[in-house]
Amino acid sequence: MNPAVRTGTPAPDAPHIPVAIVGAGACGLVAALTLRDAGVECVLLERDAQPSGSTALSSGFIPAAGTAMQQAAGIQDSPAQFAADIQAKAHGTAAAHLVAAFSARIGAALDTLQARHGITFEVLDGFLYPGHSVRRMHAVPQKTGAALVAQLERVATAAGADIVTQATVRELWVDRAGRITGVGYERPDGRIEPLRCDALILACNGFGGNPAMVRELLPEMREALFAGHTGNDGSAIAWGRALGARLADLGGYQGHGSWAIPQGALITWAVMMEGGVQLNARGERFHDETEGYSEAAVHVLAQPGGVAWDVFNDPILALARGFPDFCAAEAAGALKTCADAPALAALIGCATEKIIAMNDLSTLGNDQKDSINGVNAPRAGVRRPLLPPYYAIKVTGALFHTQGGLDIDARCRVLRADGTPFANLLAAGGAARGVSGNAVWGYLSGNGLLSAVAGGAIAAETAKGMVNA
Repeated sequence: MNPAVRTGTPAPDAPHIPVAIVGAGACGLVAALTLRDAGVECVLLERDAQPSGSTALSSGFIPAAGTAMQQAAGIQDSPAQFAADIQAKAHGTAAAHLVAAFSARIGAALDTLQARHGITFEVLDGFLYPGHSVRRMHAVPQKTGAALVAQLERVATAAGADIVTQATVRELWVDRAGRITGVGYERPDGRIEPLRCDALILACNGFGGNPAMVRELLPEMREALFAGHTGNDGSAIAWGRALGARLADLGGYQGHGSWAIPQGALITWAVMMEGGVQLNARGERFHDETEGYSEAAVHVLAQPGGVAWDVFNDPILALARGFPDFCAAEAAGALKTCADAPALAALIGCATEKIIAMNDLSTLGNDQKDSINGVNAPRAGVRRPLLPPYYAIKVTGALFHTQGGLDIDARCRVLRADGTPFANLLAAGGAARGVSGNAVWGYLSGNGLLSAVAGGAIAAETAKGMVNA
């Protein structure tokens, strides 16, 4: 059953809730928790048997500026500095009103989760993610997205938020004035159950798991492996089109250039930021690995066979083993050990001379020193030579989640084609336009969870005003 828009109102005897939220990933759970903190009743409608979404598949790292955790670590940061980093990565193309809103709101959101609800965060130490000028990546101690979702679910439930699982929203109900009156959600037996609401928040991910939409809206990734959540089915796009909503930044997305194959596991980009390199099947470096893992997906997919090898050494291996995702990939057999250059060349299938040359920036051709968007920019190169023994992991480029969607204002209200907001329809996270601009290179590490957490909090605050008006 495809997403549909129905005219009118669900049956009068259908249950009623002030705020309905579609999706129980980080965005939906933060929205629900914010509403419950304000004393507003809400229900989360989650398609899976257990809340997960794109968040559970991610590393769970949330960038935030000016938090109590940063201050305790002696890190000087501010929303303005964070916003500048976001726009620098996107070359000034990110939606300015959302950059300002999200960078200003995210710090307080994390502080509230920790101080009021007991979710412990720590600021990742030891390295900077691409594009960030200071250490501002926050994570729960387990350093996984699954652990983050589990903790958000726990505190949202404790605060009184109702979560209905195995409830796939198929229908939006709208009256003739354009006001959302309710939803219909499908149960495992195929029944459609109606729910009336006063406000609706779409927190239901993007369209990366919808091959037809990817071919239409993101053709450069039409052949890419999709490593995101199957719930990214484009429902928000379909409803938006049916309602006459405006869409924005549909060319923006988060790719990742380090998806281990055949294990199907994420390899932390900290490996690259600390001096690792990527080599293609010819044993050649082909891009500046410090530029960003999102655009690296396109670089890797352009190589022979669409694959590359992450190559690094002992100090970097020690760092990588601090990440659970990496440990899982290693346990699955992704990590290969090579005693010297000839052994690494034999593994990759290239000439030993190529391996010997990998520490030399001159091995990059002039065409490879141009950034992905065509701007001439010399590559950074390796900051220190890689010495044996070498470690290598075979990877490909993957599409993780889209960064474009329903256009929203700074209050997360969905906008019509003429730019006016719908009366009671909100969107955030993957369902909405993000802060990465309209291309892969605009994605700053953590932009997805920034939009989800900050956007979820803002959408909830706006919904509160709608139902209490």
